[in-house]
Amino acid sequence: MKFTEFTLHQSLLEGIAQAGYTDCTPVQEQVLKNSLEGRDLYVQSQTGTGKTAAYLISIVQELLVREDTKGKKALIMVPTRELAVQVQEEAQKLITATSLTAASFYGGVGYDKQVASLKKGVDILIGTPGRVIDLHEGGQMNLEEVAFLVIDEADRMFDMGFYPDLRRLIKVLPLSQKRQTMLFSATLNSYVKNLAWEYTRNPAEITIDAENITVDEIAQLLLHVSSDDKMRLLLGVIAKEQPESLIIFCNTKRSCEVVAKRLRMNDVQCEYIIGDLPQSKRLQIMDRFKAGKIKCLVATDVAARGIDVNDLAMVINYDLPNEAENYVHRIGRTARAGKSGKAYTFCCEQDVYSLPAIERYVGSSIPSQVADESLYAQDKSAGVYIKTDSYREEYHDKSEFGKKRQAEYEQSHQRGKGRYSSRNKKAASSYRRDRRVFSAEEENQLASMSTEERMKLYKQKYGQSSVTSVSSTKKRSHKKNGRTYNKNSQQPRSNQKRPAQKKQGLFSKLKALFTKK
Repeated sequence: MKFTEFTLHQSLLEGIAQAGYTDCTPVQEQVLKNSLEGRDLYVQSQTGTGKTAAYLISIVQELLVREDTKGKKALIMVPTRELAVQVQEEAQKLITATSLTAASFYGGVGYDKQVASLKKGVDILIGTPGRVIDLHEGGQMNLEEVAFLVIDEADRMFDMGFYPDLRRLIKVLPLSQKRQTMLFSATLNSYVKNLAWEYTRNPAEITIDAENITVDEIAQLLLHVSSDDKMRLLLGVIAKEQPESLIIFCNTKRSCEVVAKRLRMNDVQCEYIIGDLPQSKRLQIMDRFKAGKIKCLVATDVAARGIDVNDLAMVINYDLPNEAENYVHRIGRTARAGKSGKAYTFCCEQDVYSLPAIERYVGSSIPSQVADESLYAQDKSAGVYIKTDSYREEYHDKSEFGKKRQAEYEQSHQRGKGRYSSRNKKAASSYRRDRRVFSAEEENQLASMSTEERMKLYKQKYGQSSVTSVSSTKKRSHKKNGRTYNKNSQQPRSNQKRPAQKKQGLFSKLKALFTKK
């Protein structure tokens, strides 16, 4: 079905044509048919099927033609900064011939530019949960006029711990009866279902079985290799295939950095992208990779969300993913919109335990073989220690929000709490004062004594002073009407507040013990 077959605004059709869209993908056709009728949607669709354009076209159409949406806004929630930028770029293409505006809001950068864009007015708000909450609670982002809510990649949001933030945001939005809600997810889980049931009105459920389609169009090969030989195999596969563009997936941030630096030592031009990198550097790397200036990119699953590169030639799973669904997310990068691709997966002795779950999820066994010796290449980085960088975002923003976040950080990291507190230092010093100090002559004398002789010495040395102190501090009392009263007191002893007893150290307890005897 073609986009021109829908009754769309002429300005929107111009934007669709400039974006290069002609025919609808299955998810676009189903979404537009239902959303243009005003229904809430719950869509299960894999990344790379055109779902971003589907909900953007629907939102732009409704904002342009419906009278009751004049002055209203759309809020699109995404899990990562990269995906927020990607959605904004897609929106800019579609609204180029309209008067609508779109902007993205995410962390890792200053607030000033984002606040300035809000003051000018934004019709389509695209953001990550944390930054949207900050701007709303700071009074800079008004969410009372939101008429359209889109939650993109809901399953990934829950994996990243955004479920409480989503619920917190939805509660400040207009009621579900006054807004249209569209929820997109690649997988079905209890969190996604609960969110759909709780915050949508009788949604139309759309399921696009894209996982199997994507897998069928990718030439997959799993290579069994020892963990010590993975780098040699990686270099050999790259030398053999000579891909025009390549993404290498690792399970950890440190592994990404180490693999990228070892590839550079072997004269392979590459960059790595992880969540700890400053946002400006991440965006710079992504722009260079999309422009073809970087042929090889090493990434984690989370950092790769939002990477949309046309004609990606190859994907290599340097580490087998821990979650089965991530395998499909990874290799799906190289088969966008029905195109074919190639995917290599390295399976070492630690990864083999995750393989059965992945094959069950895919629905078929992955073609596999033991890596042939001819695939290995010389590794110049073998035996070299790779030092990794430590990135931590710093707050250079001097606005009201930046100062607030900096103060919160300093307050939560100040010294003087826990084991470093002055209270604990005083307690430790009191224990030190309680220790008895013996002269060298006394220590020699004690060493030659038996246990009974030592106890007798302790009683003579410390017991007498304890008896004296106890007797001298004993209070006089008298009886009246069957009750015992302390002198100079009109209250019975049972009603009088007793001073808190001081904690006794080891030798104090010994003194009390011998005093009783």
